[in-house]
Amino acid sequence: MTQLESAQIGKITMEMEEVARKEGLSSEFIRTGVAEGKIVILHNNDRPGLRLCGIGEGLRTKVNANLGTSPDNPDLQNELEKLKVAVKHGADAVMDLSTGGHLDDIRKRILEESPVPVGSVPIYSAAVEIVKKGKKVVEMTADDMFDSIQKHVEYGMDFITVHCGVTLETIRRLRNQKRITDIVSRGGSFLAQWMLCHEEENPLYAQYDRLLRIARDYDVTLSLGDGLRPGCLADSTDRSQIQELIILGELAKRAKENGVQAMIEGPGHVPLNEIEANIMLEKKLCDGAPFYVLGPITTDVAPGYDHITSAIGGALAAKAGADFLCYVTPAEHLCLPTLEDVRQGVIASRIAAHVADLAKGSKTAQEWDKKMGKARKELDWDAQMELAMDPDLVKSRRDANPPDEEEACTMCGKFCAVKGLKEYFSEPLK
Repeated sequence: MTQLESAQIGKITMEMEEVARKEGLSSEFIRTGVAEGKIVILHNNDRPGLRLCGIGEGLRTKVNANLGTSPDNPDLQNELEKLKVAVKHGADAVMDLSTGGHLDDIRKRILEESPVPVGSVPIYSAAVEIVKKGKKVVEMTADDMFDSIQKHVEYGMDFITVHCGVTLETIRRLRNQKRITDIVSRGGSFLAQWMLCHEEENPLYAQYDRLLRIARDYDVTLSLGDGLRPGCLADSTDRSQIQELIILGELAKRAKENGVQAMIEGPGHVPLNEIEANIMLEKKLCDGAPFYVLGPITTDVAPGYDHITSAIGGALAAKAGADFLCYVTPAEHLCLPTLEDVRQGVIASRIAAHVADLAKGSKTAQEWDKKMGKARKELDWDAQMELAMDPDLVKSRRDANPPDEEEACTMCGKFCAVKGLKEYFSEPLK
């Protein structure tokens, strides 16, 4: 029985209880959210001992970090180091997007070493394997796609991205729209090429019941992918994007009716003034299903700083109701991220999530900030380091810039505002 099926008959599972403890909420609140399709718990039945992650309405905003090799950089060990960095700095989940090297070995090692939920995009593996045989991506069969999905969930993936909403109808709208960037989703592009070549419907849409059966067997969460997400601000919130979203809402409903958990993936490149509308549309069209957004990236002209452009968008999106932020690193649009890129991407996305949680009134988030305020008033540097989102950075900066006045810092020194006033505030008013 899946988490969703259990919730729908009123049963509270151990997983629901654990998520409730982590969130500081009642188990019944989690059960109700899962039953309504507004909360998902990322957990493959075949992955015991996992650090569970609940995503959805009323929960802390979560952060995902993408990892994975490429044909130019197939080094598995480097990706395992990135996994450690991502988890150390607070990623709630990771996704393996590998396309280079021995994909089965890479997938197995990441699953073995990750204490947090792991997701993947099975269509990538299907495409890589067909190309290794000297064929073109469009020569994949529907069985190739579903065999890859089966393999990923059997290995233990906790959630999988499936681009079921890229259909012949959405492609027709896309071509009539005349976008600037067309399709920037790799999985969406693979499927669009396949449909245009064969003049047939997307197998992941046409055989959606087959997909649901596989997911249900392992209680894998479907991340219904946004294959038509905008790749630049000028393409945001257009007809093809919204048409896909409508379809994903319908598919999320079918998943819920079949006992399968589902969340919706979202844009992408979105100007600030459209972010709230995008969140509202998803929540309305998808019956409150958890929303998983990439960024959103709020300007196209800052390559090298897209961890910042996405943190701006992520904070606003999460405040408006997005539930799961996919990090964006400084390497976005440029190259495969380094270890330092991963660290910066996770921290930037966590800042966005925390800022949103503060604005949404999270008592836990507010208490964290209050403790930092008190530590600063007391000039307690050890506490400030401990409370910081990136303690290592705080320590390294302070160690590299030792102040003459131990209680102060090199910005103010003996002119420290807090230290100077402390002496006089300690005296009673006359």
